[in-house]
Amino acid sequence: MFLPVGAGLMGAVFPAFGYLPPAGLTEFSLAPVKALFDWPGLGVASRLSLTTGLLATLIALSIVTLVLAGWSGTKPFRALERLLSPLLAVPHAAAAFGLAFLIAPSGWLSRLLSPAATGWDKPPDLVILQDPYGLSMTAGLVAKEVPFLLLMALAAIGQSDARRRVRVAQALGYGRVTGWLKSVFPAIYAQIRLPVYVVLAYSMSTVDVALILGPTLPPPLSVQVVRWMNDPDLTMRLVASAGALMQLGLVLAALLVWRVGELIVQRLGDVWVLSGRRGARADIFLRPLGLLAGLITAISLIIGLAGLAIWSVSGFWGFPAPLPDQFTLRGWSRNLDGLIDTTVTTFLIAFAATGIAVLLVVGCLEAEFRRSRPITRRGIWLIYLPLLIPQIAFLPGLQTLLLSLGGKDGLAPVVATHVVFVLPYVFLSLGDPWRAWDRRHAVVAAGLGSGQTDIFWRVRLPMMLRPILTAAAVGLAVSIGQYLPTLLVGGGRVSTLTTEAVALAAGGDRRTIGIYAVAQTAVVMLPFALALAIPALMWRNRRGLHG
Repeated sequence: MFLPVGAGLMGAVFPAFGYLPPAGLTEFSLAPVKALFDWPGLGVASRLSLTTGLLATLIALSIVTLVLAGWSGTKPFRALERLLSPLLAVPHAAAAFGLAFLIAPSGWLSRLLSPAATGWDKPPDLVILQDPYGLSMTAGLVAKEVPFLLLMALAAIGQSDARRRVRVAQALGYGRVTGWLKSVFPAIYAQIRLPVYVVLAYSMSTVDVALILGPTLPPPLSVQVVRWMNDPDLTMRLVASAGALMQLGLVLAALLVWRVGELIVQRLGDVWVLSGRRGARADIFLRPLGLLAGLITAISLIIGLAGLAIWSVSGFWGFPAPLPDQFTLRGWSRNLDGLIDTTVTTFLIAFAATGIAVLLVVGCLEAEFRRSRPITRRGIWLIYLPLLIPQIAFLPGLQTLLLSLGGKDGLAPVVATHVVFVLPYVFLSLGDPWRAWDRRHAVVAAGLGSGQTDIFWRVRLPMMLRPILTAAAVGLAVSIGQYLPTLLVGGGRVSTLTTEAVALAAGGDRRTIGIYAVAQTAVVMLPFALALAIPALMWRNRRGLHG
């Protein structure tokens, strides 16, 4: 992981100081940095990156914390978990489009309320989407990151003895939320700190969500860097490299601010714990607030996706009608050829990248098992490195490196780049189930004369079929949702469902956007359905082989 990220960063550092031999620039200069600071939108773009990233991360973490503190282990929590878990697989672009179609002035929410509650008989002239403060973009990021952080927190709860801690706290008279925050949250947060950092880095540097929901004049810095990268004037690549380093600096500064905030909260928390305040009355306000925030997150995503599906088959749909006058498949028929080609390309890239990532992860985990040496904390950070460093900071350099190595055509460079981002998620999904496998199965097999290789192929791999397929489904979802790696490394010549959907955002054709967004969501959901169905069919008569 260090090699592609490090090479990519080096590929950005040299052009940022004027050195780009393919463009005939062989002397170092500060002109690109000066051009960057002369850009009049730099201050606003930098502010947008910082505020949207920090705000989205803080809100998403707060929602997850309140939901867990107030409701974990209850029936409403299990219902909310069932609602949010499948939404983890929804691509960021599809989720952003769904939210845009829901909250736009002419969106579904406005149609449902008009004219009875609003008096509007035509879309109001309100700046809701692409607002100058990035609030709609922040909302989109929150809606997508809450399921991810909730999944990470649920995995951590299993290792923190949360139920016993809460019981002890409640026996001492603490309220449910206060007792959870004082006795469980510190242990949970220590385990999800890295995913929180990943959310912060992604939220600050996302491009696809920013193109759909973010402001345009000026856009967030990451979007402006992509514009400079795509400029036909090669010298603008130097400015783009300087902007990429600026984006990296902003993310590192935000991570430092977040870390300082953690230390301050820790100190204040110690004082709060020692105060002995039970906080029983806080439950009256905080529990409903957490449940309401979780429900709003889940329902907004679900209704948004439903809105995309309706737009994809809608005929004439005037405002403020809540539903189209007619439903038709004409749009699907008109886009069918392009949709098939794009879907095939999307699957080819996703299957290749995921296959490579699964092989590498299984090999790594099997080596860890045989040597009885678990991966170190430094190794975990190394695996997460591509998720902590903004894509826009090292992908331009990685693109330059691949071009110099001859990787300018075909899908191979795109697949290689996708592996960099797919592998951490596959490792994250498969690591715990692989380590939780009961070693006694291997002892019994060894007692019957099987070697390590036989145990791997004939015992462990069949038993791990469901976790492997689930990890592969996660990898496919990550690869299908990749926008910037496909756009930059593919040089704009590789079209996937995600790149096409985001490109359509500028056109505003809701029916075509709905078609591509629905197709993108469907191809992501399909592998998860297969991951559930295949083991159930293969091992329907062997319960012990369900993993």
